[in-house]
Amino acid sequence: MWTTISSVASLLLSYGLLLLANGMFNTLLGLRSRLEGFSTEITGLILSAYFVGMLFGAMNAAKVVARAGHIRSFAAFASIMSVAVLAHLLVIDPWFWLFLRAVCGFCMAGMVMIVESWLNERSNNDNRGRVLSLYMITSYMGGGFGQFILTVADPASFELFSIASIIFSIALVPILLTRAAAPKPAAPERMSMKDLYKISPVAVVGIFSAGLSNGSVNSMAPVFAKSMNLPLGDISTFMACLLLGGMLLQFPVGRLSDRFDRRTILIIATICTTGAALAINWASHQENGLFLFAAGLCYGAIAYTIYPMSSAQANDLADKNRLVQVSGGILFSYGLGASLGPIASSQAMGAFGPEAMFYLIAGNTVLLALFILARIIIRPSGTTKARFLPVGGLGASSKQLYTSVQETFRRKPRKNAGTDSQELHPK
Repeated sequence: MWTTISSVASLLLSYGLLLLANGMFNTLLGLRSRLEGFSTEITGLILSAYFVGMLFGAMNAAKVVARAGHIRSFAAFASIMSVAVLAHLLVIDPWFWLFLRAVCGFCMAGMVMIVESWLNERSNNDNRGRVLSLYMITSYMGGGFGQFILTVADPASFELFSIASIIFSIALVPILLTRAAAPKPAAPERMSMKDLYKISPVAVVGIFSAGLSNGSVNSMAPVFAKSMNLPLGDISTFMACLLLGGMLLQFPVGRLSDRFDRRTILIIATICTTGAALAINWASHQENGLFLFAAGLCYGAIAYTIYPMSSAQANDLADKNRLVQVSGGILFSYGLGASLGPIASSQAMGAFGPEAMFYLIAGNTVLLALFILARIIIRPSGTTKARFLPVGGLGASSKQLYTSVQETFRRKPRKNAGTDSQELHPK
């Protein structure tokens, strides 16, 4: 195990730096959009473009990797991302920023794909769960601690944009110096959402719901906190509590879902998420900021377990020979929810006030709980379970993003594995 960890340490370091800068910049852009006078609705559109770019990148970034190779592609994506961050300062226009966010999402999808491909190649069935848990922890720690960089300078100035650009550039170094061999991926067939829904309606709806909630919080929570007139330090701490909380209950809740009906644990998680969302709205009006931080920590701890449990539910019921294809459908469902979440939340916040975001999330999770309950009645438990693996909820999930993009390598239908190998790796 330690040999595997040491072999992927540089990859995790690069990924951690990416999430450190990206976590800070996502929050910074929400705050800066409001400082520039953009409406809440326009801000939501700008921030949702990131997830649209990730979806587009998931389907097309592999073409770049196929032509240029993993290391050079990573360097290109990181360089473009660094430039895009600074370009926000050149033209203060919401539509230009929307375009730049889509570019950032595309580049992040490519970089995450490259990192994950190496992680999955360097791990095996015996240690993959532990490797992915390190990946998940790195994801939340990078995004969480990145929030504290916001306190270094004034969001209205250029310094934070420069810092984000510098960190994105530094993230190049570990992966450029790594000795790990580049992976040789296979090209699975993709699975339609209709087919995935037939396998597990709970998984599809649960993943979409998780994307809707996670996308809303990851993008619009800084706008929510700013609308509550919180100082910059409290905004950073609140966001850090949300993201770092995502690490706390991944394993305990996952193990419970392995022992009992996963759908029952999902219902409990959704109900607790509803309560935590309402608690955040209540705490935002209290004088003691500790209540808000505690509520944010509880929300992150519970809400970010819905996605991995829903993913595990799909793997429980899927044909074991089609798990790779299932992963692609899972990513698409999550990405669709994450793209729509900031738009829906921003519209609700603009019409009814900042609290509307967490009321919308509460309503979303209540509907999910009712849907799961109906499915339990329709189809009782009795399936053989796949082993629970922790999965991040920050917009890119381990293994799933990487496996879904491999369809782009396909130029024509394959008849056998030998043909796949020849076309993927022409000599």
